Amino acid sequence: MSIQVLTNYFIEYGAFFIFLIVLLEYLNLPGFPAGVIMPLAGIWAAKGEIGFPMVMLLSVAAGLVGSWALYLLGRLGGTKVMEFYFRKFPKQPVIEDKMQMIREKGCIGVFVSKLLPMVRTIISIPAGMVRMDFLKYTVSSVCGIFIWNLVFVGAGYFFGETAIRILG
Repeated sequence: MSIQVLTNYFIEYGAFFIFLIVLLEYLNLPGFPAGVIMPLAGIWAAKGEIGFPMVMLLSVAAGLVGSWALYLLGRLGGTKVMEFYFRKFPKQPVIEDKMQMIREKGCIGVFVSKLLPMVRTIISIPAGMVRMDFLKYTVSSVCGIFIWNLVFVGAGYFFGETAIRILG
């Protein structure tokens, strides 16, 4: 999918597109990769189409909603839902490792995990399964999500046009 097509989605659907794509990514579902969408949202903000704070608010809110959904899946679903999840997405060893890390590191483990590719979306399930305090989980998640999204949206905001000119 070209940058022009994605840009057209931004123009057509606006802020809703940012929220939806980031939400899908944080739910660990297929969609457009947030690593592409967030820099494009930053470029869009740099052009004055939407404010930078609004892009950050939308992307962090979408990330948090997606993280909450997976946390609740882990917390309420327990082993039955996880058995189904493991059959569809064979990441059981990763999740078991993360459960142990959360037991040992708690909030710091969630925060650091939210800064790591691939792990940042999966960490929510084991956090729910070990019944991590929801408020602590939320605060740790928001901090990690904010930093991760700030890097990508900020890169698009400050360097996106130059990168497009170089690549294009």
